[in-house]
Amino acid sequence: MSTAEVRAAAPDGVIHDIGYRRYAGPRLGRRHIVAALYVHALRTSFGLGRSAKAKIFPWLIVGIVTVVAAVLIAIRARLGQVVLSYAQFADSLSWLVIFFVAVVAPELVSRDLRSGVLPLYFSRPLARSDYALAKFAALATAVWLLLGGPQVLMFIGAAFSTGKGMHGAWDEFTDLVPGLLYAGIWALVFAAISLLVAALTGKRAIAAGAVVAVFLMTTPVVGVLSVLPSQTANQLAGLASPSSLIAGVGAWLFRGVLSANNRQLLPIGDFGPVYGAVALILVVGCVALLLLRYRKVAAR
Repeated sequence: MSTAEVRAAAPDGVIHDIGYRRYAGPRLGRRHIVAALYVHALRTSFGLGRSAKAKIFPWLIVGIVTVVAAVLIAIRARLGQVVLSYAQFADSLSWLVIFFVAVVAPELVSRDLRSGVLPLYFSRPLARSDYALAKFAALATAVWLLLGGPQVLMFIGAAFSTGKGMHGAWDEFTDLVPGLLYAGIWALVFAAISLLVAALTGKRAIAAGAVVAVFLMTTPVVGVLSVLPSQTANQLAGLASPSSLIAGVGAWLFRGVLSANNRQLLPIGDFGPVYGAVALILVVGCVALLLLRYRKVAAR
């Protein structure tokens, strides 16, 4: 039988209407896609919408900082003594922030690199920069909430235990604001560095180890520079590590609240503006490199 005879004998194709309807609702566009990606990444930072296993570590960290805040509230209510000011809270728990970003940053970006879903993201009206900036904003928000949430809890406890009414609550609020701003600096610096490091590999274990190494292995450098027989080198030693860099910015901007309770500040001399400029350059530089990284990833 010839090909023409086979085609003639075959039944004609039929299109059946099984009831599907075309989407006729509003198309929200790029801005709403970025907002949805930001919310999704923020929820992922705390394991929301994920398995119970994914919730263990972030909520363990949240539990620890909350317990510390509760203990500080109890001590103040019982003894009337302020152990840590709001701004000092972030400095005292910086090591927890390191481990938090070491786990969360790979979860936000390394998983997508590993599974190869980025072409799906960029097939929609979502720019490569939108993806990177949404992830950065989500991680910075998560770190800020991690540090700022307990401070707000401390404020609520202190406002009701001052015995000075609204005047005492206002004084507490004026102390809280610098603490929240200082937590914002921690969030921006830590999110920028950790997200850039995590975006370099699709393996989450390697990314987590690299993030921890960047923060912890630079600390001994600060110790070495701080004992040199040069006062200038001692005052600039804090620039060698992200944690001490932020402490130097805090000593410059929030000297009053950070030096409460006779706590020692990082000796920065008159180099406060230098610390501020380096912190700004570090954040901007890391974000710029992150955008460059995703421009290359998307081009593959």
